Amino acid sequence: QVQLVESGGGLVQAGGSLSLSCAASGNILRIDVMGWYRQVPGKQRELVANISRGGNTNYADSAKGRFTISRDNAKKTVYLQMNSLKAEDTAVYYCQGSVRWDYGVNDYWGQGTQVTVSS
Repeated sequence: QVQLVESGGGLVQAGGSLSLSCAASGNILRIDVMGWYRQVPGKQRELVANISRGGNTNYADSAKGRFTISRDNAKKTVYLQMNSLKAEDTAVYYCQGSVRWDYGVNDYWGQGTQVTVSS
């Protein structure tokens, strides 16, 4: 069974920083893309950033220049460093991982971690 467990959310003042991490566990041979998404009540979950196994990154416009995604393949862990946080970054942040199996790829999600930015 595959599990993704996030950590690092919390409350921070506008302009501050937070670091999120997400560790995958289970009988996993390979994780392709890993990413971070966020969701606020009443809105669809949206991509914040993702990163390929080889390190290619993709950011939402709202995250460019402020957030940095990275990963450690050996540890099956993805990180999100968030700087210059704004009130509009307040959301539940979800980790996502695309796990490759012999038969194909399945996406897995973490349980979410709350990030609250006070203005």
